[in-house]
Amino acid sequence: MVFYYKARPDAGDYTIYMGADKNENEELIKYGLPEDVWFHVDKVSSAHVYLRLKKGESIDSICDGLLEDCAQLVKAHSIQGNKMNNVEVVYTPWSNLKKSPSMDVGQVGFHNPRMVHVVIVEKRVNEIINRLNKTRVERRPDLKAEKDASNAAEKAERKMQLKEKRRREEMERLEKERRAEIRSYKGLMVAEKMTSNRQIASAGNSMQEMEDDFV
Repeated sequence: MVFYYKARPDAGDYTIYMGADKNENEELIKYGLPEDVWFHVDKVSSAHVYLRLKKGESIDSICDGLLEDCAQLVKAHSIQGNKMNNVEVVYTPWSNLKKSPSMDVGQVGFHNPRMVHVVIVEKRVNEIINRLNKTRVERRPDLKAEKDASNAAEKAERKMQLKEKRRREEMERLEKERRAEIRSYKGLMVAEKMTSNRQIASAGNSMQEMEDDFV
């Protein structure tokens, strides 16, 4: 089971989601998408909360309101963290999560600790939690199928971009050839003009010589 929430409207159309238990968390770790950002209360047990960004966005583009929604939600779903003030919530891109065979179910590490961000949650804000809970939807998604579809769409997009790049390169090549041809034609015209002028000059000299001979 996966729980889906809608972030505050003024932050934009964003979905926040989390697994119902550690086994579901394991599936989310395995089948996350490049647009996902993972949240967890630092150093204590908590839910794994994910924020799905839009394509082209990065973790640095998350606005304060959206960040607060995610941090409050993960704090509220931590037995220890929910009772504490000034809780540290860590978050990082899904791609930075590291899973090794020796780790327990639901446990993760990080490929690059420098990519881990921290936000302090001073206290639980019930107004935020209540608003998020009103948007909650429970689903049993086929996470593998969703990831496969996302990968296929990304592959098709890359293919289209490559095709467009090659088209532009071909247009640029043809344009360079056209310009080179024009320059070559102009050069030919100049050469022909110079030849004609020399011929005229030569003909003029010949006529002058004939006149001189006649005189």
